[in-house]
Amino acid sequence: QVNVVESGGGLVQAGESLRLSCAASGNIFRINDVGWYRQAPGKQRELVARITRSGNTNYLDSVKGRFTIARDSAETTAYLQMNSLQPEDTGLYYCNVVALDRILRSVAAWGQGTQVTVSS
Repeated sequence: QVNVVESGGGLVQAGESLRLSCAASGNIFRINDVGWYRQAPGKQRELVARITRSGNTNYLDSVKGRFTIARDSAETTAYLQMNSLQPEDTGLYYCNVVALDRILRSVAAWGQGTQVTVSS
């Protein structure tokens, strides 16, 4: 079993910053991709940013230049640095981890989410 825990959400004003963390643990041989998704009330969950094992990244168009995804050297924690936050960035942010377990099966796990609320 792979466990994913997000943290770092909160209530901020427009223009401020937050840094989200995603910690993965459990039956992990290697983490491949990590993605941050968000879901606003009444809307579908959308991919905000993703980072591959090789470090390639991709971003939702509306966050390019403001958000940065990164992984630590141990590759068990990923971060989403969010600058210049806007009210439309409000939502529940989820981390998705795609990994190989210790018998090399591909597994995907989600965290419970962390709330980000941006006031105008």
